[in-house]
Amino acid sequence: MLRSASDFNIPQQVWDAGKKQAIAAMVDRAKLRGMIPYSDLVRNIEAIRFEAHDVRLFHLLGQISVEEDKAGRGMLSVVVVHKYGDMQPGPGFFVLGQHLGYDTKDLLKFWVGELNKVHAYWSVAATKL
Repeated sequence: MLRSASDFNIPQQVWDAGKKQAIAAMVDRAKLRGMIPYSDLVRNIEAIRFEAHDVRLFHLLGQISVEEDKAGRGMLSVVVVHKYGDMQPGPGFFVLGQHLGYDTKDLLKFWVGELNKVHAYWSVAATKL
């Protein structure tokens, strides 16, 4: 389902650096119980040049969310949203949630629940630093 760095001819170390930068930007917003538009997120990733609607970005975010969910911190990419319109994550987020076993029949309920989970984890983590 999710593609890897080699699928995009990106060296693994560069991909990993991009993931680290994306995680840092998302965690910074989650600590403040905020969200970040795709266009702002890509400006925080210097290791790889992405456009806001870059398929490679969606796979990077998917990998991050799978790893974060497995670690019990929720799908971190829930904080990455459209800048205009519905102000929600793109459709891939919901497909990934379903793949991870979440009930996504009510998209809004799933999104808000996951957003609350991620915000709760990182806002508490921020107070412990």
